[in-house]
Amino acid sequence: MTAKSTLSRPSQSILGQWRDYLELCKPKVVALMVFTAIVGMLLADPANVDVLTLVFATLGIALVASAAAAINHVADSRIDAAMDRTKLRPLPSGSLDKTSVLMFASSIGAAGMAVLITQINLLTAILTFLSLVGYAVVYTMYLKRATPQNIVIGGAAGATPPLLGWTAVTGSVDADALLLFLIIFTWTPPHFWALAIYRKEEYAKVDIPMLPVTHGEDYTRLQITLYTVLMSVITVFPYFTGMSGELYLVSVLLLNAGFLYYAISLQMTKCRTKAINTFVYSIVYLMVLFAVLLIDRFLPYISF
Repeated sequence: MTAKSTLSRPSQSILGQWRDYLELCKPKVVALMVFTAIVGMLLADPANVDVLTLVFATLGIALVASAAAAINHVADSRIDAAMDRTKLRPLPSGSLDKTSVLMFASSIGAAGMAVLITQINLLTAILTFLSLVGYAVVYTMYLKRATPQNIVIGGAAGATPPLLGWTAVTGSVDADALLLFLIIFTWTPPHFWALAIYRKEEYAKVDIPMLPVTHGEDYTRLQITLYTVLMSVITVFPYFTGMSGELYLVSVLLLNAGFLYYAISLQMTKCRTKAINTFVYSIVYLMVLFAVLLIDRFLPYISF
């Protein structure tokens, strides 16, 4: 064995370990959550954006959200091993063990909480911790396996990031912050149920009572449409409350028309491909909606 090959193996192992730990954090999901938290911070007080608050709050929220994601990997390791979509994750594949993952989750979770307590405020730290418990414990360990309404009830934990961002800046829970929370709360069921339809057989195989498994696909499609209508109503409230202006109103009406098209199309055609297309559109929808909220709010502060 040459010196070159001797040195390459440890480096490859270290690189693989970093990738495994990064995957535990569900970076794509956490990135979307952190983005909405940042928007919440910037909307809270657009005239006085404090860079240090922005940086520390983003870091703290990201670390705690990543810890919750890692705990989710541990709690779901058994069912992950049985599902094609998740069987190659670090725990079911054997790349990492549960003890290592729990130590990792505890470390980054504690670091995130320390940042929020010392650099932001106690209210944000408490709400962030409750979000972690709500997602990693209440939803993942109980609701997910107990009721087909799991994603509706548990969705409250996933809807908190913009609220956390808002409280990081203001130190209080305001009506506009709750409205941002409500937007994501009503968005979550049609977003996740579309994926649940597409993955129905896998959830049934591991005895997870997702709505398409317990009540059938037709009922789930109807619920997706109804929640999409509710979400469409909620998302125009920022205009009527004065949080946003005409740019946001026009944009959100177009976004809602697109979501309704996918929801109604899914209900009429009953095609599995439509389900995954609806799921993908829902992610784009939320990203664009919060981006437009931010752009609309900052337009008055931009001088041409």
